[in-house]
Amino acid sequence: MDLNNKSILITGSTDGIGRELANQLKATGANVIICGRSAEKCAAAEQDGFRTIQCDLGTAEGCDALVASYGDATLDILINNAGTQVDAQIGADAPLDALEQEMFLNYHVPVRLIAGFMPKLEAAREAMIVNVTSGLALAPKASSPGYCASKAGLRSFTKSLRYQLDGKDIHVVEALPPMVDTAMTAGRGTARMKISPQDCAAEIVSGMRSNRANIFIGKTKLLKRVQRLSPGLADRIMSKM
Repeated sequence: MDLNNKSILITGSTDGIGRELANQLKATGANVIICGRSAEKCAAAEQDGFRTIQCDLGTAEGCDALVASYGDATLDILINNAGTQVDAQIGADAPLDALEQEMFLNYHVPVRLIAGFMPKLEAAREAMIVNVTSGLALAPKASSPGYCASKAGLRSFTKSLRYQLDGKDIHVVEALPPMVDTAMTAGRGTARMKISPQDCAAEIVSGMRSNRANIFIGKTKLLKRVQRLSPGLADRIMSKM
């Protein structure tokens, strides 16, 4: 896809992977709209020349407000990047409220936004939906069962949506990053296990340009091969993470 002059909305884009995506997509000539919760970070993005929408996607009302706030402008590409990860041991003391919020943000928000923006995407000459999942959608780890489940659910939803939209000029893309060095992964893993947000974003942008249905990034490429050859081995490796 030629990204020049495309109108692109990216959720969770005031920092981390989302902000790097915004920077790199803007460099292609795209018109990028940043959204996030922080008024301060939105203001900083505006200073860099972005249109911003401040919103809290933690509720259904927040999702509806984002769709409404977008207004009458055209939308060519929706990137569902916002997400959160909760480390949790499941038992009597499990943080159930946090796990439910994690599932809402990681799974329900993309579904609601895709539904809300579908009329704009259908009206575009060539459109794209990019759902950012995770290598953990392929094989889960022990420490974050809710996160793994939410990303696996979004992966399955993305596949099904692709089937539904077959024949329409809307590309449905899944991006599967490995562990990325962002605020969300602080204290998790080691520096050697992580890739930079810049490198992650670069692979996603390259995949978008190539209209790839699945963008495997960094070590998720190896995980995909291992899972194909031996799903049990992939599970055993990831279960120790």
